[in-house]
Amino acid sequence: MKTALKVVLGLVALVLVGVGSAVGYVATVGIPTYEVPQVDVKVEVTPARVERGKRFARMLCAGCHLAPDKDALVGRYFLDLPKEFGDIWSKNITQHPEYGIGKWTDSQLVVLLRTGIRPDGTWIPPYMPKLVHVSDEDVYSIIAFLRSDDPWVKPQAIPNTPSKPSLLTKLLSHGPFKAPPFPSQPIVAPPASDQAATGKYLAFALDCYTCHSKDFKSMNIMEPEKSEGFMGGGNTILDAEGNPILSPNITMDEETGIGKWTEDQFVRALKHGVRPDGQINRYPMEIYSGLTDDEAKAIHAYLRTVPKLSHKVDRSVGPRQEDPAITDGKLVYQKYGCAACHGMTGMGICDLRGFKAKYPDAGQLVAFIKKPQATVPDSRMPAWDGVIKEAEYAPLLTFLETLSAPAAASAAK
Repeated sequence: MKTALKVVLGLVALVLVGVGSAVGYVATVGIPTYEVPQVDVKVEVTPARVERGKRFARMLCAGCHLAPDKDALVGRYFLDLPKEFGDIWSKNITQHPEYGIGKWTDSQLVVLLRTGIRPDGTWIPPYMPKLVHVSDEDVYSIIAFLRSDDPWVKPQAIPNTPSKPSLLTKLLSHGPFKAPPFPSQPIVAPPASDQAATGKYLAFALDCYTCHSKDFKSMNIMEPEKSEGFMGGGNTILDAEGNPILSPNITMDEETGIGKWTEDQFVRALKHGVRPDGQINRYPMEIYSGLTDDEAKAIHAYLRTVPKLSHKVDRSVGPRQEDPAITDGKLVYQKYGCAACHGMTGMGICDLRGFKAKYPDAGQLVAFIKKPQATVPDSRMPAWDGVIKEAEYAPLLTFLETLSAPAAASAAK
């Protein structure tokens, strides 16, 4: 018995030493590097491609790379990424030759978008989506937009802030999450006449499954439908105030998912941010105003083909500290979750502190809040018409005035 016990303890010790050595190795070498795929691509920049590329960039790139105080794709801190993955900053992807992608070739950009491999072979872990399911034409359109004269991508001399990936991120990058292979065949989008296939294409392109499946750590990049808890929600994400929330179940289960939603209700929630119960989608859920109604309906059609999951998700947020000197306007601001995007200081993923420069007249601002897409067609602002009560606009605007002061003071300097 003693001999057997010694053998078992010896084996356990060897395993622990092996695991410790492996963890130590990963901690030392960090994120892996790869051989850069050799491709030869030259993208023709056309007005049609720039327009379509801008639509995709607003839906795919802006959420991570758009700095609210610069209104440019110069990178920012990942607010919604759970801390277990580290402190992550997105990069400057303007046309600046030193800090941005001004010196990158079209081939290098295609490789990055497809695989996450930079020109020097370093790899971006899964917090950057890899466009493995997006058509060649749509990838080229994104590149055409990045080459355009749009203000978002004009050269900005803003240095990048280094990310600090956690040990967990490093381990995952050496394990289940690796650089996907560069496509060996052309990728073509399905015809618009095939509604469900188009919806699937868009849902994969917009990376819906990563948030709405069970866990970031168990997602399947190459075969999304094999991700654990596919579209059933329950993944832990962070709102703009750093509060942990769980993603909702968007399968068609009637009791715990969206099975009772009509097509029109789904389109409104996706494009305007208002759910059938009158509640507003919370950050980090995007407002996909850039989608056409037909595209939103196609995503709905695809979700109707996804197996239903009976999975009730607790959507409550932990207790928040309230200001004892709360005003009526601040109460309205909190009531409708404005801080989810703008923060309690007006500076969140969207900076509203300088709103008076765009909307000096109160009536104009109220009109924008009610129907933002009527003023800015691709706005990511929810449509508040019929949600915020008419009597609440006056105190809300009074509170917003207090948020504009810091921006005005900064501009004065």
